[in-house]
Order: sequence, then C-alpha cells, then structure tokens
Amino acid sequence: MKKLFFLLLITFSAFIANAQQIDYYVDGGYVVEGYDVTEYFNKKAVEGSSKYVAIFDGVKFRFASAQNLAKFKSAPKKYVPQYGGYCAYAMATANKKADSDPETYEIRDGKLFLFYNSWGINNLKKWLAEDPNSLKPKADANWSKIKFK
Repeated sequence: MKKLFFLLLITFSAFIANAQQIDYYVDGGYVVEGYDVTEYFNKKAVEGSSKYVAIFDGVKFRFASAQNLAKFKSAPKKYVPQYGGYCAYAMATANKKADSDPETYEIRDGKLFLFYNSWGINNLKKWLAEDPNSLKPKADANWSKIKFK
C-alpha cells in the first residue's frame, strides 16, 4: 500500500511540474510593461505603481490604485489582455508572438487587445483596416496552438 501511495505521489508531482503554463508578454517583470490593465477599460493607458501589485496565472500586474487592484482581484480574467498581451495583429496574420506597445490597444467585445507600434509600424491601424471581425477568429485559433510556454 505504501508503494502504491508513493507511486501516486510521484506521478501527481510530475504532472504538476509539467503542467503547461500560458505564456505572457512580460517586459520589465510585469504584464503590459506594468500598465494598469483595469484603466484600459476607462479608455486610458496608465502606468501602474509598484505599491499595487497582483500575481495572477504566475505573472505580475501593476495598478495605479488600491481600488484598481481590488477591481482586478475580483474578476482578473475580465482584465487580462488577449493572447497573453502579445500583438493581436501578429497573432492573426503571422501566427507568432510579437511584442506589443502598452499605449497601442483596443477594447473589443469587452476584451483588451494590444498591438505592436514601433519603427513606423502600427499594427492597430492594420488590424482596423483589415477587418478585426475576420482577424480575431484567426488570432484565437493561432493562440490556442502557441499559448503555452
């Protein structure tokens, strides 16, 4: 009986250790470069403070206020960016994880989407010009295949 218990314990431990974890775009140690993900839903890109930090799904998020931190803790999945915070346009069109700019975003259907915007390339403009309603399902399908670390 002890051998069976030991074997089950080892098997369970190995399962937990090998569980796949969603990959988030983390820059500077925080998702969305430390911007407050709740503020995007107020149509603002606001940097969070190191005084207000939450860990969700194994990654750190910063918030501008204790109220925003509490809001996030009450419903974190509502505020977590789509595709782990990687560029939604690159996910849809190139099936790859690409950096995003925390100040280039869109709230669509109650979800936060982030986009690459640098060196004269603004993927939010491309996303909007090429019909987000047809790009989003492609991004969703691609993300489901590459979302794990």
